[in-house]
Amino acid sequence: MAEIEVIFYIEGLGSDKKVLERAMKETAENLRNEKNVEVKYVRVEDVLENSEEDILKYSGVIEAQLVGDLADIVRLTLRYSPAIVEVLGPGKLEIESKELMKILGEVSLFMGKLMEKFGGLAVYPKLDDIPTPDIGYSREEIESLIVDDRNILYRFVIEVFGENGEGIKETMAKALSIEGCRINKLAVQGQEEEGKFKGLLAAELLSPFETLFQLTGKYAPVAISIIEPEIIDITANELQNTLTDLGGFVNELVTRPVKRQIMEKKNTEFKLNP
Repeated sequence: MAEIEVIFYIEGLGSDKKVLERAMKETAENLRNEKNVEVKYVRVEDVLENSEEDILKYSGVIEAQLVGDLADIVRLTLRYSPAIVEVLGPGKLEIESKELMKILGEVSLFMGKLMEKFGGLAVYPKLDDIPTPDIGYSREEIESLIVDDRNILYRFVIEVFGENGEGIKETMAKALSIEGCRINKLAVQGQEEEGKFKGLLAAELLSPFETLFQLTGKYAPVAISIIEPEIIDITANELQNTLTDLGGFVNELVTRPVKRQIMEKKNTEFKLNP
């Protein structure tokens, strides 16, 4: 697999300057000691104070230039949740669908464990007024979407919960359409338990590479398989956006407890200060 050169920009926030400095120093040392990638440099910026913030008033940035294959770069993105990932090269890479499925499986497992601890990621506006998308494409349409529009055809299975199976199917069809997917097949199986439906939703979808990765990060599917094409080409810009989104997903989950504390503090101040 081709090697990828990236720069991670990892943001640190804290309420205590010394604690944040120690944490950033430790993170930088961990980066320097990574074994499966080439570490070109790790640079730790000075911690800055934001006087307008009450709780997370200190911030700092770690910049690290790394070289490794896609699987290792994705693993480090999950581990360090950079705020921004800059892809320096190559301009385009190719990966076999089997290798990509392995990477997506690792992403799903990692994100699933985080969501068990911190809650889900997939949140949408009210979908009542959004039309239900068409489901089903001809072979000619599928080939055109793959060859001309560089879409990937894949199967995707997630756990679902709700009032009933048909309602879940309609809602998820709209949600997947909003995400940028074309739906070739969609089915829900399960049963009601204590008045609530619990089961699995299986979908055969067409979407760009970025959307495939985003769905994996947001939903942590129990199964995913790429049908076509066998070789997937990814541009540097697509990979850059994908890795940055992935880092953002991890950061969103792990910082929820702190964000909750901030909101509770602000709500308390609002009640105490008429």
